[in-house]
Amino acid sequence: MGRSQKGVGEFAPPRRGLLVGNYCHDVLIRDREVVAETLGGAASFISVVHASLSIQCEYVSKVGSDFAYFDSLDHKPIVSSSAPTTLFRAQFGRSSSDHDDENGRSDRILKRAHACESIRASDLPEDRFDFGLAVGVGGEILPETLQKMLDICAVVFADIQALIRSFDSCGTVSLTELKESGFYHLLPRLSFLKASTEEALKMDVDEVRRMCCVVVTNGKEGCTVYNKDLEMKIAPFLAVQVDPTGAGDSFLGGFAAGLVQGLSVPDAALLGNLFGSLAVQYVGLPDIDSSLVQRINNEVQRRKSECSFIHNVNESKFAKQPGHEQFHLSLCAALRHPDRSPPQLSNDLRSIPRDLKSQYQELEAPSLHTHHLINDAAIPAVKDHTTH
Repeated sequence: MGRSQKGVGEFAPPRRGLLVGNYCHDVLIRDREVVAETLGGAASFISVVHASLSIQCEYVSKVGSDFAYFDSLDHKPIVSSSAPTTLFRAQFGRSSSDHDDENGRSDRILKRAHACESIRASDLPEDRFDFGLAVGVGGEILPETLQKMLDICAVVFADIQALIRSFDSCGTVSLTELKESGFYHLLPRLSFLKASTEEALKMDVDEVRRMCCVVVTNGKEGCTVYNKDLEMKIAPFLAVQVDPTGAGDSFLGGFAAGLVQGLSVPDAALLGNLFGSLAVQYVGLPDIDSSLVQRINNEVQRRKSECSFIHNVNESKFAKQPGHEQFHLSLCAALRHPDRSPPQLSNDLRSIPRDLKSQYQELEAPSLHTHHLINDAAIPAVKDHTTH
């Protein structure tokens, strides 16, 4: 089957989406001591982005009866009677200075301690959707499930971690070659595939870009969009990294939301970078204040009014349009607005790893802190910068 040409400029009201991926329990550990427990899973981080940008989306997620965050969710999950909630344990290194990589991200070892049930094709609704997001983090999405999504969604975005993550007997996360994942034959029907730079090593980007648009996030370098013969680097946003968990999920949520709202691919990637940069400033889900949400929405609407695109498939949607750099500057200004408060702790500082405390405190003193340019977290085979 040839490459599907769906994916840009085809959304029409009500722009109804479908997200598939489990909610999780995330446990952060330092020196064998639990220092934070939070709601996790791509679904939780993307829901924050969707709420900020008023994106309509139905969620299909599974949890166990032990799930601790029912009251926090707008989108209620399916409760398994036979399996617990997926639980990830992220072990911090002893010192952030000893374990930070070149992008300023501290190493962790990620393990899946519990796994909930898989999401099967039969769990998905029979309705039709304008777009879908396949965003599993614990191996819960099966090839048959993605197949069903492709059948019922006009446009499908997939995070490669949903396709290539594998787990040994101890639950340690590793990555499988994309060609060996069981999903490769479905790529020509995908519209967008998101990967981190480490995950991208598990595929031939030049080959996959012929089948679907590939977006590779690259920490302080921003991200790169690959589509057929086109390659574009998209600028990042300044952020002080506290915890990289959920950065990749937030990026994909912002990227998809931008396209759903009518932005071009490069402009939507900027929006993804922005939400990724917000995610890394918090432990757990980002708490984005309403004034910042309003400023972001104002800039998105202003950018939409500047650009007019025909509503069928057209390669101009993949090109940087005049005003792209100004859109980036405008979003930067929205982030730097004097009314914006620094991120507030959702947990007491005593529950945060020691190497994170100083970064929280730096947020209280802007004249002293060091900025990193971040929009995603890496996922090497053993040492992991959690992105779910």
